[in-house]
Amino acid sequence: MRTTIDAAGRLVVPKAVREAMGLQPGKAVDVVYVDGRIEIEVAPALTHVESDGGLPRIVADEALPPLTDRAVRDTVESTRR
Repeated sequence: MRTTIDAAGRLVVPKAVREAMGLQPGKAVDVVYVDGRIEIEVAPALTHVESDGGLPRIVADEALPPLTDRAVRDTVESTRR
């Protein structure tokens, strides 16, 4: 898909790409320049480790959408292909 960069340096990500990546307004992304191309990835959630004397656990620093059974199944299936 072709898009353009405006005078302020902004790039419009086409709707089909945003939908495929699950991008919503306000969603953080990482942008890097690698081997002559621009790569855009959804930024990983920031986390920290907590421990209350038992096993340590990883806790997100921000509210995240709930992890559903469907999302887990879809992810497992996509890795099998």
